Amino acid sequence: MRHGKYRFIIGFLAIPLALYGVLVISPFVQDFQISMTDWSGISSDKKFIGLDNYQKLIHNDLFWKSLSHNIIMLLVVPLVTLSLGLFFAFMLNVGGRRRGSAAGVSGVRGSSIYKVVFFFPQVLSVTIIAVLWQQIYNPDNKEGLLNALLGNLGLASLQHAWLGDKSTALACIMVVMIWANVGFYVVLFSAGMASIPTEIYEAARLDGAERGTTFFRITLPLLRDTVATGWVYMGIMAMDGFAFVQLMSVNNGGPDESTDVLPLLLYKTAFRDNSQFGYAASMGVAMLIVTLIFAVLSMRLSRRDRIEF
Repeated sequence: MRHGKYRFIIGFLAIPLALYGVLVISPFVQDFQISMTDWSGISSDKKFIGLDNYQKLIHNDLFWKSLSHNIIMLLVVPLVTLSLGLFFAFMLNVGGRRRGSAAGVSGVRGSSIYKVVFFFPQVLSVTIIAVLWQQIYNPDNKEGLLNALLGNLGLASLQHAWLGDKSTALACIMVVMIWANVGFYVVLFSAGMASIPTEIYEAARLDGAERGTTFFRITLPLLRDTVATGWVYMGIMAMDGFAFVQLMSVNNGGPDESTDVLPLLLYKTAFRDNSQFGYAASMGVAMLIVTLIFAVLSMRLSRRDRIEF
């Protein structure tokens, strides 16, 4: 029986594991192989050069500058996105009022409509979002929505070339990334909060716990696994940022490379700068290493005993 069980398990997993190896593992192995060559990506000529591409990468100032932008995104975008998602979800699900002992436990009136509104950016493509916010950030005082609004409010001194100034361009793009993703986590955290028994909140309220206390002592600990997973996904998204930067930035990563990120630098190296596919592949390996380190550290730091309720 035991041999038959193992035979069944192996037979059941063989095809999925084979597909995973071919479609997921194999490209990473091929990328590492290409990074050890001087392949241009155009001709069939391919010369093995060892770690020369990695040595060149270490001395590339633009690589480190792009990596620093990714790290800034990695620190800011997940933190702000998940914090806003938790705040809005908590307000929608636990921020209402109800008479009796359950006061402060119910959701706000019309919370389902608010969730749809928050989730709306998720149904838009990145291209539409980027074009939309480009018009919002338009430096023209009449056509740019943000500058026109500031002018109408008597704050003309704050009008700015938002994407054209290297001191604000990266922050403006991060704002768009946060806006585009926070709605998904509002819905995700709302689903998690809906599974928490209301009796726990009612008991806390009877003991005199305020809304902030219930959030930090009840809601957040019970959603810790969901938050940790969201943190990893948002971190991986922040390590990318390719589409937003390419579509919104000035001259693909400008001005003065102030918004350049590793995926965009990889793209330009592979397809624009003399088609250096081998060198671009080494950047891909570097991205993989940084992303894996982030994912492992995030999951390691969030590890704890599971809370049952």
